[in-house]
Amino acid sequence: MAVPLSFEFFPPKTPEGAAKLRAARQRLYALKPQFCSVTYGAGGSTQEGTFATVGEILAEGVEAAAHFSCIGATRARVRAQLAELQRMGVKRLVALRGDLPSGYGLGGEFAFARDLVAFIRAEFGTAFHIEVAAYPEMHPQARSPQADLQAFADKVRAGADGAITQYFFNTDAYFRFVEEARALGVAVPIVPGIMPITHATQLMRFSDACGAEIPRWIRLRLQGFGDDAASIRAFGLDVVSALCERLLRGGAPGLHFYTMNQAEPTLAILQRLGLAGG
Repeated sequence: MAVPLSFEFFPPKTPEGAAKLRAARQRLYALKPQFCSVTYGAGGSTQEGTFATVGEILAEGVEAAAHFSCIGATRARVRAQLAELQRMGVKRLVALRGDLPSGYGLGGEFAFARDLVAFIRAEFGTAFHIEVAAYPEMHPQARSPQADLQAFADKVRAGADGAITQYFFNTDAYFRFVEEARALGVAVPIVPGIMPITHATQLMRFSDACGAEIPRWIRLRLQGFGDDAASIRAFGLDVVSALCERLLRGGAPGLHFYTMNQAEPTLAILQRLGLAGG
């Protein structure tokens, strides 16, 4: 049975980056993803790039999901931006609270992602398929795991169709989160987010910022490789492929890859899993 796949990209900042991303997308399209998502910067700082990249993906004949954050935004602005996405032919959104850029006052008319989800449903009905974020190891700003789980359930009750998790390397955290969400009545698919391991320092920096736990044995092995990029990639391929195998064996409803705008690391994992030609 085919495994539902989706891929996340970020808006490129240079013409060279845009060309590289186009080439990477074409390679990943061969895997027939359900959709490709495009991230949105703090306070909407990459909105123009997000919309442009989403438009390119749609023009390439692939369903595109626009990340959409609401922190610091007004209802009028959000309404206008969503109407623009609808005109472009976007049918999927990843609805997020978002992070404020540094030096930016709180402001805005949306305090939480659940407020954004409820607003989208009230204004646009079922025009958009809405994904929300899930944090198996707890959102870094949450008061407690229980409060975070309740906040997730609230987002789903507000009208979300599905969820994509922050990346993780501990499958027990994912399965426990899903089990506890189901106990709260959450029935939507909760798709695990997968981060290929290609650079040790980059991974540790990202993980420290977003609250994703790197198990001690993985961290120590990565540190032990030093600057040996080939060994880091080979080890990362082993670790993440095994992670995906456990997730799929345990009933995960698909895989969502944080590609970092590269095709090769994700393709290597999917080839190892037998989900891509090789």
